[in-house]
Amino acid sequence: MRGSRLLCFGIMVSVLRASSLSAQRRTLVPRASSQEAAAIDPALKPKAGTATAIDPALKPKAGTLYRVRITDTKCTIIDSATVAGEPVHIHTMGDATFALAGIPIDSVDGVSLIVRCASGESTTTRIATQRSTYPLERLTVAPKFSAKPDSALAKRMRKEAEEALVVSRNAHVTRRLWTESFVVPRTTRITSTFGGGRTFNGTVTSRHMGTDFAGAVGDPVRAANRGIVRLIGAFYLGGNVIYLDHGEGLVTAYLHLSQQQVAVGDTVQKGEVIGKVGATGRVTGPHLHFIARYGAITVDPASLFALGNQYPLPLPQFSAAGILALRQTVMNRRGK
Repeated sequence: MRGSRLLCFGIMVSVLRASSLSAQRRTLVPRASSQEAAAIDPALKPKAGTATAIDPALKPKAGTLYRVRITDTKCTIIDSATVAGEPVHIHTMGDATFALAGIPIDSVDGVSLIVRCASGESTTTRIATQRSTYPLERLTVAPKFSAKPDSALAKRMRKEAEEALVVSRNAHVTRRLWTESFVVPRTTRITSTFGGGRTFNGTVTSRHMGTDFAGAVGDPVRAANRGIVRLIGAFYLGGNVIYLDHGEGLVTAYLHLSQQQVAVGDTVQKGEVIGKVGATGRVTGPHLHFIARYGAITVDPASLFALGNQYPLPLPQFSAAGILALRQTVMNRRGK
């Protein structure tokens, strides 16, 4: 089947922040209310400490989503915490304290967990990571697919990227909407995996920052989990897309669709049909390009599916103070 392989040109690091400028684009920004946003009540937060991967014998791999465990108390109450610059959402199950975190694909020597205590003190712990070992793919394509965009197109792409990035950052102030494991949006074969470097006509230009699922135009595309539709549109690179906000920083995106069967603001359920496979945008044929992100960090969708039901699933408790503190953290990051 190698000769019939379909490609998404330009769906790379910068594109994974893509949205749309078209008249079809719509965006919904969540409000920090007790119904839409979540943060652990400061009075209920577990104590801070050092961090280890959920299996200390295994270093988390660059470009993946993983669970971190916080141990060895250093302060009484956690005010906030970040890993690789992204806020993390802390959960307690028995005596264990967990959080999900994403590792950037370009991580070489580890990421930092920074815990800020209610007392004003902070601790920094270095988490060792594995370098990415994603394959390099050599492609020879028509010049139009590898040429640099002109200034007008480049401006459009930058603005699209920023709009999608806003969706990802705002997902940190949406309460966690899922209580079950994530599922694949299509059960067909995978035609291109996450992370592969791409050389176009001899020059390394991008990485494939998503997973491609086979499909014919009109085949169903399903939501990977319960979430809110935050963004739909017709994009230059991604074609017709849908961005779902699952809460606590998790976002999934569905690209190159022929149809979008949801509207901004809709709450969709796990496995619900939200669109149909297409060949819109900058592609050579029909397929689904699926993206998973933790905040601004794009991760391998396989690591999202691999969480299964191993992550603590009860929904967190709410507090107005915690919500406002988390929203301020997101707003501060947006200003950088």
